[in-house]
Amino acid sequence: MPSETSPLLPTSNAQPVRPRTRIFTRKNVFILALAITATLLFFLPHSKSQNPTPAPDTKPRNVIMMVSDGMGPASLALVRGLQKYRTHDESLTLNLDKHLLGSSRTRSSSSLITDSAAGATAFSCATKSYNGAIAVTDDHNACGTVLEAAKDAGYMTGIVVTSRLTDATPASFSAHASHRSMQDLIAEYQVGMGPLGRSVDLFFGGGLCSFLPNTSLSSCRSDDKDLIDYAANEQNFTVLLDRSSFDEVSTNQLPILGIFSDYHLNFNVDRDNTQQPALSEMVAKALDILTEATKDSEKGFFLLVEGSRIDMAAHNNDPVGHVYDVIEYDRTFGDIVDYAKSHQTVVVSTSDHETGGLTVGRQLTDDYPVYRWFPEYLAEGTHSVEYLARALYATELSNDRLPKYVRETILPGLGVVSPNEEEVLSVMEAGKDLNKLILALSNVISRRAEIGWSTHGHTAVDVNIYGYGPHVKRLRGNHENTEVGALLQAALGVSLDAVTARLSNATVVGNQLLLSEDLRAFEETDSYLGCHQDL
Repeated sequence: MPSETSPLLPTSNAQPVRPRTRIFTRKNVFILALAITATLLFFLPHSKSQNPTPAPDTKPRNVIMMVSDGMGPASLALVRGLQKYRTHDESLTLNLDKHLLGSSRTRSSSSLITDSAAGATAFSCATKSYNGAIAVTDDHNACGTVLEAAKDAGYMTGIVVTSRLTDATPASFSAHASHRSMQDLIAEYQVGMGPLGRSVDLFFGGGLCSFLPNTSLSSCRSDDKDLIDYAANEQNFTVLLDRSSFDEVSTNQLPILGIFSDYHLNFNVDRDNTQQPALSEMVAKALDILTEATKDSEKGFFLLVEGSRIDMAAHNNDPVGHVYDVIEYDRTFGDIVDYAKSHQTVVVSTSDHETGGLTVGRQLTDDYPVYRWFPEYLAEGTHSVEYLARALYATELSNDRLPKYVRETILPGLGVVSPNEEEVLSVMEAGKDLNKLILALSNVISRRAEIGWSTHGHTAVDVNIYGYGPHVKRLRGNHENTEVGALLQAALGVSLDAVTARLSNATVVGNQLLLSEDLRAFEETDSYLGCHQDL
């Protein structure tokens, strides 16, 4: 065995290596190299034909933008935990999980924490603006949107949401206003009263109150303009105001204005299927109609889809309302991707921001926390916090009968089947204050499930980006939210400059939202819980 003192070169007694052995080795290597080269040359053309070089991004026929308002990464963990509990499938993944691309930074030009208006304007105009801005720049000038540019270029267009149609996200694609509260003006843009005329071919959502004259009991307008009449008679819209008309509408009745509630649509967990269509149903109908309408045209369509009430449940710190709206959004995303696979369609899905500072896990005592949370409480929930708070707010039961109602009806509706006296008392102490009732109920169910919330407002958490189809690989990694808007432009092959120029004299100031006493409770609760606050 060699040692540290062994010579590096052979001694005179060592047997020399035979030259023939070296020659034989080199020859073998040479022959082997020739054989490998010949094999590669023989199979190379065949390999190319089996694995062609990926084609560059091709221009799609349709583009679908999905916004999961207020949904952060923890929302998906919440849903996965619940679904695994229900199915006992530990390998379960969501439709969204299969198409994760990257993440988005969500700040606005006025704050490190955006609101929905500025967040949506980043998508629609591909520019940063201030909180409250509806498709206007920092200097309050209208900026052309991807939806308007798509319409101008010959695409059909649609908007499907679960909020009011005049809410921040749909408004930021179809209207221009210095502030999101100017909903009279927003509704006027949407029915075609703006300088571009009608830009949207199909609307499905809520918010009828903004389209009715102030002489109507259900109106939230400040004037006597009847936009439903204008839409039907001046812009030739087919107007749908209930579930039956939605079910019966045919594919040849564009343009369509479908409004299925005075205000927002209900949370999915509360929704009466005989009264309001689900997000997935509205999207399926929209895809059928827009596909049929564009089958013989060179251009396809641009469709905006928003799971709007995900955000509103998070403002309430309501895990039951939140989780079931995320489930419906994920179902809708899966349906859209299935459609896209056979229809040359780009799909992009992201959130405008995270809401609530949701954490899946919560420390309830001063002791070191146990690593756990309890999805079974969410599995038992049958109604949102908002629904149950309103039921309790409206009840006329006497004080001596109220505790039983809370114990046997209200709290079990949240998933707390056997509430303790402390939980019942905390709800009773809220009295007839709707905001306090929402806070009390959300606290009971969140503590039971050991879910945490840090705010009733928005946060600066980066949000996930999902996608399918050509172009979307550009969104891999971490991006500013404006890059989502730039991607939409590229996929559609449109420029916003020409549309922006046509909007140079556009009106961006209008009257603010006015509400009937019945609807004011909605808005006051939303405002208190941060839904419409500029940060």
